[in-house]
Amino acid sequence: MAERKRKTSTEESLQYIRQSLKSEEMDNLEGTHFDRFNPHVFVIFGASGDLAKKKIYPTLWWLFRDNLLPISTTFVGYARSRLTLQQLREKCHQYMNVKSDEEEKYEKFWKLNYYVTGTYDQRKDFELLNIELEKFERENIAHRLFYLAVPPTIFVNIMVHLRHTCMGQKGWTRVIIEKPFGHDAASSQKLSDHLAMLFSENQIYRIDHYLGKEMVQNLMIFRFGNRIFSPTWNRDNIASVQITFKEPFGTQGRGGYFDEFGIIRDVMQNHLLQILSLVAMEKPASCHPDDIRNEKVKVLRCIKALKLDQVVLGQYVGDPNAEDPEARLGYLDDPTVPAGSNTPTFAFAVLKINNERWDGVPFILKCGKALNERKAEVRVQYQDVPGDIFDGKAKRNELVIRVQPGEALYIKMMTKSPGITFDLEETELDFTYSNRYKGLKLSDAYERLILDVFCGSQMHFVRNDELHEAWRIFTPLLHQIEKEKIPPIPYKYGSRGPKEADEMAKKNNFAYYGSYKWVKP
Repeated sequence: MAERKRKTSTEESLQYIRQSLKSEEMDNLEGTHFDRFNPHVFVIFGASGDLAKKKIYPTLWWLFRDNLLPISTTFVGYARSRLTLQQLREKCHQYMNVKSDEEEKYEKFWKLNYYVTGTYDQRKDFELLNIELEKFERENIAHRLFYLAVPPTIFVNIMVHLRHTCMGQKGWTRVIIEKPFGHDAASSQKLSDHLAMLFSENQIYRIDHYLGKEMVQNLMIFRFGNRIFSPTWNRDNIASVQITFKEPFGTQGRGGYFDEFGIIRDVMQNHLLQILSLVAMEKPASCHPDDIRNEKVKVLRCIKALKLDQVVLGQYVGDPNAEDPEARLGYLDDPTVPAGSNTPTFAFAVLKINNERWDGVPFILKCGKALNERKAEVRVQYQDVPGDIFDGKAKRNELVIRVQPGEALYIKMMTKSPGITFDLEETELDFTYSNRYKGLKLSDAYERLILDVFCGSQMHFVRNDELHEAWRIFTPLLHQIEKEKIPPIPYKYGSRGPKEADEMAKKNNFAYYGSYKWVKP
């Protein structure tokens, strides 16, 4: 009998929360504007950690410096570490990029900061936090933003205590969550179900910083704001699409953390798949966040789960002839990496989208550490010219969207070489940001995304069903790799990765010529 009563009580509690979520969701939908004058409190859980000191505090400072935040905004750091505000400031300072003429404003920023020490599993600590937050709200309409810069294992406790002790009473409450959003489909769904019982989807902001990058955000404008590309954006004209993320360094002593996730979870399942969905989706009904995210989900649903024969996995080994001492060390030489680990540091995958626009077009995702360069780009390769009259000398056109470094968009095309000859030459139509916009400073991805949270725009954040589809595509492969202990292919530090990846790319209609030479303006 007692058990039945407890069950009934739990059900009534959940029903009450769901009803309150509905009313809060309506409030959020009514007010997705930028409330510049009412108090805002920005709370950072994990304020003593690396992410907070390297990214979140610098971002908040830059937004404050540029007068982009609401006039009355207070910043509260919360962590288990017993720090003074001055100690926290010293930890962050080297990442803040403060210029000599900004010192006065910098002091004003820190005067708006506070630090609270507390646990993540004790309700009384959150009640004390709430008392602190109420001091800054002056009984006005006041809004609360909570940034969870903590490991996902702590999410559950924090969200429960937030829900029951720290909700804004006269304004909205929004929660920002960092990846990884689970470890596989089951753990991700469990986390999502838990969050859904406590907060509405409108209150949850799953942040993927790649969605805040300039050229990723430009994909929408480029695709749907230009008539010139639309007629060719289909399987009749495009041979393959390659989305690449390359880093020229290894784990740098952080292999223990990386080994828990591997390159697929760290980069491919989130960053690269998000870019793929923006490249491949249909035109949304409007620029409303849900219209855009609906189309992203539709295209992900058209992708079948990855199989082992669609991927190449690699793990870097040291180059004994390298000048850089770090490059002489392989992944397994990192003392923080478990002995004999088979975690991939390189992954190459070929996905197919089973819909009318993209049927048969390979979408190639490629990412890795300790490679030959730092680069993130989308490379759309067009079909060979039909009825070739140039004896095979005409190379494929390519549209390249470079995300980093040096934001650019350029089209590789064939022209006649200058002079008396009638030879063909590769050249480009070049839109490089640094050339077109002289002296322009582009905002950091975190600046855009955190400002979006203040404004209530979820356009560049990951929705629950997007996350579900992403894990559906990758979970069977990840489980097979772990269960069967699939050995990765060794590749040398500073190389292009395993040659097997180039061979698979060639089999999937991607042509690499190696003859194009970009001439810097």
